[in-house]
Amino acid sequence: MPSTPIYLWKQMPFVRLIIPLMAGIILQWYLQFSLSSLIVFVVSVGVPLLFFSFLPLSLKYSLQWLQGVTVTLFIAAIGLLTTYNKDISNHTDWLGNHYNEGVLMLVTLQEPLVEKAKSYKAEATVDAIQSDGQWQKVTGRILVYFNKDSTIPKVKYGSRVLFLKPLQLIKNSGNPGSFDYKRYNAFQDIYHQVFLKKDEYTVTTTTNINPFKQWLIDIRFLVINTLRKYINTDREAGVAEALLIGYRDDLDKDLVQAYSNTGVVHIIAISGLHLGMIYGVLRWGFSFFKRKKLTRWVKPAVILSVLWIFTFIAGGVPSILRSAVMFTFIVLAETISRKSSIYNTLAASAFVMLCYNPFFLWDVGFQLSYTAVLSIVVFFKPVHNWFFIRNKSLNWLWELTAVTIAAQVLTTPIIFYHFHQFPLLFLITNFVVVPLSSIILFAELALLAVSPLPVIANVISNVTTGLLRFMNDFIERLNQLPFAVYNGIQNTIFQTILLYIIIIFSCWWLLQKSKPALFTALLAGLLFITVESFQNIQREKQSKLIVYNVPKLQGIDFFEGKKYLFFGDTALMADGFIKNFHIQPCRTLHKVEPAEYLDKLIVGLPFMQFHEKKILLLDQNFTFESPRKIPVDLIVISKNPQVRISQLAAVFDCRQYVFDASNSVWKISKWKKDCDSLHLPNYSTLDKGAFEWKL
Repeated sequence: MPSTPIYLWKQMPFVRLIIPLMAGIILQWYLQFSLSSLIVFVVSVGVPLLFFSFLPLSLKYSLQWLQGVTVTLFIAAIGLLTTYNKDISNHTDWLGNHYNEGVLMLVTLQEPLVEKAKSYKAEATVDAIQSDGQWQKVTGRILVYFNKDSTIPKVKYGSRVLFLKPLQLIKNSGNPGSFDYKRYNAFQDIYHQVFLKKDEYTVTTTTNINPFKQWLIDIRFLVINTLRKYINTDREAGVAEALLIGYRDDLDKDLVQAYSNTGVVHIIAISGLHLGMIYGVLRWGFSFFKRKKLTRWVKPAVILSVLWIFTFIAGGVPSILRSAVMFTFIVLAETISRKSSIYNTLAASAFVMLCYNPFFLWDVGFQLSYTAVLSIVVFFKPVHNWFFIRNKSLNWLWELTAVTIAAQVLTTPIIFYHFHQFPLLFLITNFVVVPLSSIILFAELALLAVSPLPVIANVISNVTTGLLRFMNDFIERLNQLPFAVYNGIQNTIFQTILLYIIIIFSCWWLLQKSKPALFTALLAGLLFITVESFQNIQREKQSKLIVYNVPKLQGIDFFEGKKYLFFGDTALMADGFIKNFHIQPCRTLHKVEPAEYLDKLIVGLPFMQFHEKKILLLDQNFTFESPRKIPVDLIVISKNPQVRISQLAAVFDCRQYVFDASNSVWKISKWKKDCDSLHLPNYSTLDKGAFEWKL
């Protein structure tokens, strides 16, 4: 049978179905249709679909196109309904629909405590709230932070906690270009958080524990404790935990950034690579059994059990969950002796996952894992065919390189969009780290197996620690090279779509010599350049001041064209994690570079003049005296100075007051009240996010 595009399209039903499913998911999230509207839509497409089943065969054939349209709309309706149902804010018993300040809350911790810099954190489900002496069952999840003091709170997974302290809505930092933390938590049914001191909560005598989940937690901590026992350096132990079971809480933040910059962060973000190796070892083990009838059902049962147990122990993150679902489809297809297209298998696993949780569609790991596998499937053979190598060892090395190149083709636009950088040394790092991490993974499994035998375990642990140290040092040395990573990429969703059009149609032209494909790729490229040029022209004209929202720290940027000048705490710039989280996304968004001075900025602290605007930066105690009011366009108050708004108003004629997050909460609250009473415009970055002042 000819392998025409139309034939291949018909042989991949789930590829055809997943497109309208994703369209329905996206439409529901952004447009938020009501339940009544969704029911009307489902009925309007469901009734015609049912009607088609009663038509004569000849009429069905002639109306086949209409049936296809109806099926497509029905699958989109499934996406709409699934997304509506998954959004917990649409449930009548959701916490947010019943909560009022002052109610007593009963929550159950759903994970062991995770240690943070100043607190212990855990996710919790809300069991009930008490109002007017009556308990009411509610649903929802919250983040609970226990204040860190001399003792660890006596709570663990399954502990039930009572407290009266008001919940806080989870908010984004509000800094331009920053991570959407609010949406990230909303996708996990979390909209609120609470910070508890030791005298603000009570631990009940009852617990609410799922035995299977408790078993998985016990296994996970047994693995962590074993690794910690034999790998006694913090940096290497953290990577070992992440590599084996995806436990990332002990990872060094600077080391994670180095892995990201060099293009191998997937090594410590547990993924399908791990399941693939386990799947391969299990298949190899069963190859020694000759009696196929005996192993026909035992083999898939054992393989799937091991894969899914490993998936749950690793936390069920989307990247590994996707692989588990995909391998499940592959194993079942092999068991019933049916070969399926890998494209259809990938689409089927994605379809199942999105029906289970439509919010996986926004998960970066989900996006990268699918595009990486798809990219390897499509481009591995064409890339591998670039060179013909007779030597088996050299050919194996080239195959590894070809896989790395192929995986990068379709993942690059996503990397540009989410991470705003491209690792220029990804070929070198993947060439070394992928096989090395595979050896380390099996060494860790061997270490766990022989852990009751200290003599043998110590030998394996020394080898494992040495390999981990070599891998970390190798990554850090490459990361120090000035050309290790290309930063500052800022693509919109529209530009990302254009990049995919360019890549897909360029490859189509190269593989099939199609002139229409080349024309489409060139047209998309021209449009991409036009959009980028227009954005560059806009950036050349930009001129603004930004007061960032950084907890306990002062940070102010002046933008002029594509240059910026920073004023603020040196600690903010010295801490790479805080800088990259709060400030760098804004600079990347505006594509600005550091400058020693700006032509339009005159500095004579505490006063500054930017263009024609006069600014007072008040970050220390200062006494002002003037026979007449001094005109000032902006007063920025930082670092808790001992000032009163009434005193400032008596000296300065100011159009705008700004209070940044380096001030105490109670002081900001007092200043805001004073400003409101004097009818003075004011802005708190703690409440509203970064203050942007365009000139």
